[in-house]
Amino acid sequence: MSWFRSAAPSATADPRYCVVSVLRSRGGKAAGAGVLLAPGTLLTCAHVVNDALGRGPFDSRAPGRATVSIAVHDPVGTSGYEGRTVYWVPPRRLDGSPGVREGVDQEWLGDLAVVRFDPEPGGSPEPPQWRPMAEGQSLRAWHSTGLRSSFADVTVGSCDEVFGYVDGLPTGMAIGPAYSGGPLWAAAHNAVVGIVAAHIMPPADPVTGRPRPYSSQHLARRSWCIPWQRVESELRAVGAGRLFDGAGAATDDPALPLLTELIEQFMPSTLRAERAVSLARLCGLGYRDDGSAPGPEEFARLLVTEPRALATLTEALRHEARAVRQLLAAGRLSSVPHLLSHREHRNLHSLLGAVPGPLMARLPEAVRAALPLAAAFPAEADPDTGGGGLLDHLERLPGDSRTEQTGPRVPGLLRVVEYLAALCSPAQRAGLRLWSDGVAQRLGIPRSALRERRSDAEEWIQTLTERSAPPRVLVHVTRGAGNRFRLRVWCDEGAGPRQVSTDGDVTYSGSEAAQELLRVLESFYRAAPDDRRPLVEALVDRAGLNLPIDEWESFGPEDVVPGVIGAEYPLVVNCPELLRRNERFLPDWRRRWRQLDTGMSLRFSDEAAGPREIYGALMDRMDAVRVAVDVPPRLRDEIVQVCLAVGVPVVVWDRGAGPRSHAVDHISEVTTRQLPEGVRSYRAKTLRRPADYPGRPVLAWADADRTVPQLLLSEPREN
Repeated sequence: MSWFRSAAPSATADPRYCVVSVLRSRGGKAAGAGVLLAPGTLLTCAHVVNDALGRGPFDSRAPGRATVSIAVHDPVGTSGYEGRTVYWVPPRRLDGSPGVREGVDQEWLGDLAVVRFDPEPGGSPEPPQWRPMAEGQSLRAWHSTGLRSSFADVTVGSCDEVFGYVDGLPTGMAIGPAYSGGPLWAAAHNAVVGIVAAHIMPPADPVTGRPRPYSSQHLARRSWCIPWQRVESELRAVGAGRLFDGAGAATDDPALPLLTELIEQFMPSTLRAERAVSLARLCGLGYRDDGSAPGPEEFARLLVTEPRALATLTEALRHEARAVRQLLAAGRLSSVPHLLSHREHRNLHSLLGAVPGPLMARLPEAVRAALPLAAAFPAEADPDTGGGGLLDHLERLPGDSRTEQTGPRVPGLLRVVEYLAALCSPAQRAGLRLWSDGVAQRLGIPRSALRERRSDAEEWIQTLTERSAPPRVLVHVTRGAGNRFRLRVWCDEGAGPRQVSTDGDVTYSGSEAAQELLRVLESFYRAAPDDRRPLVEALVDRAGLNLPIDEWESFGPEDVVPGVIGAEYPLVVNCPELLRRNERFLPDWRRRWRQLDTGMSLRFSDEAAGPREIYGALMDRMDAVRVAVDVPPRLRDEIVQVCLAVGVPVVVWDRGAGPRSHAVDHISEVTTRQLPEGVRSYRAKTLRRPADYPGRPVLAWADADRTVPQLLLSEPREN
């Protein structure tokens, strides 16, 4: 019998405690269930995560950094945790296309999510075994609350390894709302064979929506599930195969003999027992409690099978520098050990959780700057949702820099953290740097080496700050008679605006205005030294904030392709009039703009909030640099103007009339500095797939570092 008890799935796990509750962000009630795949790793349906986050059930967007609350149950009680989605397989139609139609599509593919959380050592029940689903199996499901009385017994009537249909017994509980994502337990196999996906409800009255009077001809107590066969296939397709593939005995690992020798050298039997107990607890493993110690080889084998065991051990031995140095050197011969200990890993994710979303979205940019010589990252190594996370991938990189010929490398992850820290606010920067100092000290990296990487990061930030802004074309748009417009145009390569049109009496239709602007833009773009598309900045008055300038299109009879301003060029609006009328907010505007990368993003969607409440919210959050407005049109324009008047430099809204904006939701995932390009991309998608991208986004963008023409600020407003 092994001294360490494996964390592999247990054949004797109490099935009821495999059920994990996934809770709604509002109210804390159960949205659905999940089942443990591994310690700290939860499988559920994607639509359960969407429900928990307050989104539509078939929303295909990855949750990103959004966390969900979960409750893990065991015989002693219930423990609450915050989890983050690391693998996301959104619902899709049977033909593979996105956009499952609620109430129309009766079956769908995908609909899986893997959520990772950090349980306390020994605080997570053992995960169950998994077996294929087959026709005729007798199964049991539980409500997401995990209550003892909530079980529903069902039988598999049909299973083609893609969908499993189950029918419930005529007595007892029936599968219904909040059973989704929960395990289907096969007692005959002591294993889970799939998860609940949907329940087929009895027919409803088309007028009242209530169930029709019962008829023996009605379908009763039928649900469909996702068999284990499809769960494994879909998750492997997104790079989650390591969740199912065990590390094995690792008898042929090249580091094993050397680690065995070092364990025997540095840990006599009594000390080895003490260290082994501590390490098992920190890694969430079971162990013998009879006072014995594992043999040196078994102890060493743990270090090349559990990815964080070696780092966790060296953290405990931090005062024994020679032992740590030799253990880490031996561990580099193996591909299994990760860089960080369990504590370091948890602390890093806690620190990153406090970093604002738009800033965290610049992590890939920091990676490219910090590791210019690193190989391309796999597609699943997304910072938020794929491949276990980009940070987990970075742990495996050795780094590409030294300061001493024989000294240890500065790991790639530490270098990236230094670059990300340089982007952050002072408080967040200090926390990340203290974390880096601690890891570097454990690894024996000289302080001078880390300071050099820190200096590199600061130089990178300085370069970003000094980088010239994109060229821009400014167009002052005012209304003429009828549905015609007057234009004045300036070009700005970086030295300030220079006027290129002077005749303000000529009026244009939207199509003619597009043709005139495209003519200027084409010439300006071709002359740009770095091939960057210019930004179009439309200078408007308060009444012109919703002018559809981005939709102006030039498409003459001899044109091969249309010319839609907002699809070809990033286009923003600027209303200097509002700041000019409220000059006391000019210092706030400049200060907010300086915090563009680190400031707060707000969203106003409460239809009951008026201008006074919005003003109060903005005065309360003086660090707000970006606001999304998603309310009906009767309130929207007033709220937008309040935001611009008090100096918020970036405001996004939808000039359409819908109750909830797809565009505002979609663009909320774009980093602040990338918003002009993100909005342009959305407008292009609208031309291609208008049903999927129905929004009409407007982006107000007031750059405090660049001037607008003085003529605009001094002349009377034209009507």
